[in-house]
Amino acid sequence: MVLLESLLFAGFLFLAGITLVLFRNRFQFRGISDEERAEDSDLSVAVCIPARNEESTIRMCLDHALSQSYANTRVYVLNDRSTDDTSVILDQYSKVHSDKLVIAHGKERPEGWLGKPYACHQLSKLVKEDIIIFIDADTWMHPDVVNKIVGSFNRNNIDFITIWPEQKLKSFWEKTVVPLVYYALLGLLPVIYTERKPRWMPGFFHFRFKTMFAAACGQFMAFRLETYRQIDGHKSVKKSIVEDVMLARKIIEHGFRMRMYHGVDAFYCRMYDSEETMMQGFRKNFLAGFDYNIPLFIFMAVMHLVAFMLPFLVLLAALILPVSTLAVELAVINIILFSVHRIILALWMKWDVSKAFLHVIGVGWFQKLGFITLIDFLKGRAVKWKDDDISHKR
Repeated sequence: MVLLESLLFAGFLFLAGITLVLFRNRFQFRGISDEERAEDSDLSVAVCIPARNEESTIRMCLDHALSQSYANTRVYVLNDRSTDDTSVILDQYSKVHSDKLVIAHGKERPEGWLGKPYACHQLSKLVKEDIIIFIDADTWMHPDVVNKIVGSFNRNNIDFITIWPEQKLKSFWEKTVVPLVYYALLGLLPVIYTERKPRWMPGFFHFRFKTMFAAACGQFMAFRLETYRQIDGHKSVKKSIVEDVMLARKIIEHGFRMRMYHGVDAFYCRMYDSEETMMQGFRKNFLAGFDYNIPLFIFMAVMHLVAFMLPFLVLLAALILPVSTLAVELAVINIILFSVHRIILALWMKWDVSKAFLHVIGVGWFQKLGFITLIDFLKGRAVKWKDDDISHKR
């Protein structure tokens, strides 16, 4: 009984830490606001979109990219050897928007490159504008986003901006699983530390460990072009599955400044349209997100079991077995804590609040994914994603 109570108390401490970080982020993690709008800027902008077999999403993406209120914007699309109707759609748009749309055709991927970094690298070779923005083909922007991005570069004297989109969730599994990605980000990382040194951390330690605070979302990354060139762009992360995080690390390593925004009411995405594609998509980069740190990976899996799943098991056990009052109270407190977290997150990100109470199902889904990913790693089994064979070996 003492062991059970100790585990539940450990779960409580874990959730208390998440509470502090989440509430801090709620006030410090900003959206890209109207205050950032550019005024009389002469900076030119390139919006770059790698597209491979994106016939279902590319129209919406292009319509919004080509409708930006910031006049000095050009859109570049790489048709990465698509085999569906993406090519036909791009030809149609090219005829109508020849003044500000450039269509390039992707080359065969060289040895040693993954598909997305190479597609972005090819796009970057075409760009001569002052600011280069990479967005995914399944995203779409409010007409003022580029304007606000330019304003943020000017006002804040920064070199790199990334936006976490407002995720549009439709199916049951999307609503149950995808929010946990944002829960992990906003519950474990004080976002302000991507921009500045923690005041409590001595400079010596920050110099050595500053990249541990690096984070980015590959669905929207904007660089000053000269900065992008100085860190050697996507070429420097050509083998990386989590190229967005690695680029953020390069920014921090080189002493450049970055800023993260959330995209609520400004930048949108629907990442996956089925549980199958969601499993494959997360499977390719789940372990890479932990930098292949197996002890940390297992520790976080255990903490999720203890904090989110054990409380329900305790309450079920209490119906038929003698369980201490303290254990039941701790289980109830933990369930209330993470339910409140998820309600706050749902209201913030404009998701279905009722699905916040399915958190434990989402945790179970990721436990299954983690087990599969770990087996992939131990067996050296590659995962197929589009044209890439993603290996889980470092």
